[in-house]
Amino acid sequence: MAAEDAQRNTRDDVDSHIIKVADYGVDPDPRPRSIINTPERAKQMQADEKLTPHDGFRFVVEFVVFLVVLVLLRVFVIGVYVIPSGSMLDTIDIGDRLVTNRLARPLKSVKRGDVVVFNDPAHWLAGVDNHGSNDLIKRVIGMPGDVVACKGGGSPVTINGVAIDETSYIKPGVEPSNFSFKVKVTPGNVFVMGDNRANSADSRYHVDDGNNGLVPMGNISGVAMFTFWPFSHFKTIKSHRDVFRSVPDAPQA
Repeated sequence: MAAEDAQRNTRDDVDSHIIKVADYGVDPDPRPRSIINTPERAKQMQADEKLTPHDGFRFVVEFVVFLVVLVLLRVFVIGVYVIPSGSMLDTIDIGDRLVTNRLARPLKSVKRGDVVVFNDPAHWLAGVDNHGSNDLIKRVIGMPGDVVACKGGGSPVTINGVAIDETSYIKPGVEPSNFSFKVKVTPGNVFVMGDNRANSADSRYHVDDGNNGLVPMGNISGVAMFTFWPFSHFKTIKSHRDVFRSVPDAPQA
């Protein structure tokens, strides 16, 4: 019996050794668990997770840098606007929050079809409650040198003598223009119209403003990129370049 007990004890020692060796392979910490789980070790682990004064200072600096970058983006790169009227229905709804690209202001960046935000060029908003803002939003139809015209009564708008099909963005059921006009766009200006032509006091309505209803390029503060609120209205604002693809170059002066 003693021999059997001795043999059993030996086997238990071997098994115990195998278990300990296997345990070290599972636990990357080579120390026994009895050491890891001591109160002193627990306190040390908690201390290791605390932010040091240096870490806290770095966090503040990084947060301030983030805010500065955010402000710079807001001032120089993007613009955020609330749309107060229905002149751009159904492309943009009343109350939509709109983001614009402020960098797309030079003459080379703005093209036909772009929806632009611009500063009131010649008191277009006189007598209009625009909620304290002096900005308007319309779509660019004519570029410098273009001759933009329409015969009214359901006739299409023409640019340099070529009719364009605007059904992709004009509010359904609304005519391209319910009255006739013809304007030659002078250098440094654009001709703009709202997508809801029945409710848009755009370039057509201001031909007697001293600049033939045109908007100076310098007044453009950005090109519309997307609406983001209400979230259900989130969408990108398309320029519909295909509408103007067949338009010939402006005639030479």
